[in-house]
Amino acid sequence: MLQNLQTKVLELWLQVQQPAVWWQLICIVLAITFASLTYRRISQHLTRHPKIRTGVRKLMVNGGQRLIWALSALLILLPSKLVLHLLLLPNQLLELAIAIVLALAVIRLGVYLLRQTFYASPLLKSSENVLTGIIWLAVILHLLGWLDASLKLMDDIGMTVGTTYVSLLSSSKLIIVVLLTFTIALWLAEFLNKQLRKMTHISPSLQVGFAKFIKFTLVALAFVLALNAVGFDLGSLAVFGGALGVGVGFGLQRIASNFISGFILVFDRSIKPGDVITVGGNFGTVEQLHARYVVVRNRDGVDTLIPNENLITSEVINWSYADRNVRVVIKVQISYDDEPKTAMALLLECANSSSRVLLQPPPLVLLADFADSGVELHLKVWIADPENGTDPVRSEINLAIWDAFKAAGITIPYPQRDLHLKSAVPLNLQSNNSTS
Repeated sequence: MLQNLQTKVLELWLQVQQPAVWWQLICIVLAITFASLTYRRISQHLTRHPKIRTGVRKLMVNGGQRLIWALSALLILLPSKLVLHLLLLPNQLLELAIAIVLALAVIRLGVYLLRQTFYASPLLKSSENVLTGIIWLAVILHLLGWLDASLKLMDDIGMTVGTTYVSLLSSSKLIIVVLLTFTIALWLAEFLNKQLRKMTHISPSLQVGFAKFIKFTLVALAFVLALNAVGFDLGSLAVFGGALGVGVGFGLQRIASNFISGFILVFDRSIKPGDVITVGGNFGTVEQLHARYVVVRNRDGVDTLIPNENLITSEVINWSYADRNVRVVIKVQISYDDEPKTAMALLLECANSSSRVLLQPPPLVLLADFADSGVELHLKVWIADPENGTDPVRSEINLAIWDAFKAAGITIPYPQRDLHLKSAVPLNLQSNNSTS
């Protein structure tokens, strides 16, 4: 088979040396040069003058950009083929070049539309040119009539592992089938996830749980189907399962623990997206639940990735578990010379200085303690948005209290301490003088 392929390459080389083919090669070189310059010029123009494009318009512009090179090349190849045909000169090479360029245009546009459809797969987003090149190479080999010979050559390159013959062709088929099945599985999982998000009667935590379970099941099923499609003995997976069990026992305990803890968090609904939680020193809003960790965003916009195991084994404060209303207590002291009832009435008025304070439950003022420095009063208010923090509410109310107390002449006392000196034994200066 290798000799057959070498014979075809030699025949092509002999044809290229004929003068009748030179004109076709010149036209092909001109088409490639013109297409490359045109594509570069238009791409630079689009880069310098970006416009906001969304929806169908964005799809059309980006799809058209991938056709620029092929269309520009056809502007040279098609007229050249017509001229050679009118001059009764051979044009078989130009026909082949036109077919290859048309195949490139269709493949590039098809892969781009595929990438837009399979938005859940980062593989297609990062390897569009690679996929285009592989498919285009297969089309070229088919047009040249070399595809069967190339496949036979790939099948001859291999080695025997145990009782199984592993060739370059079988390995390539395995990779292609795995990528295809995984892409379809991820796309289907994302599609079902979007459908789950539209079901308002299902809680967010259950939506995340079902989405994780569906994605895990589809990926596992895609892996098994890919192995079965290429003729892999599924009985060999028992050995792999035993090795995986040993790996979990020795070095993957934490990974397995986090994975299982993620499902526990989802199905017991203790933590769900949107909850305001405190874990250790981390306070913030739960943004996302993943298989291994939870994303918590604080008020500074910083995301903290907390392992799921920590949320199961450690103490977690969920500020919005059953009710999003949170009480804020503002403590203030007044002098013993001031009237407590007047100060308490002013505190109730100051509670409404913040727009975040709820009217129900109503604010409450209590005389909490007779402290060392003064009478301690507690103003208790309720807010419904703990994810925005309690410090801004405290600041607004404290400023209002400061202004109201100064206007009413109410004193906020300094810390006071009474110092008592016991009578000391006088020094016997006379005895000291006599001794000296």
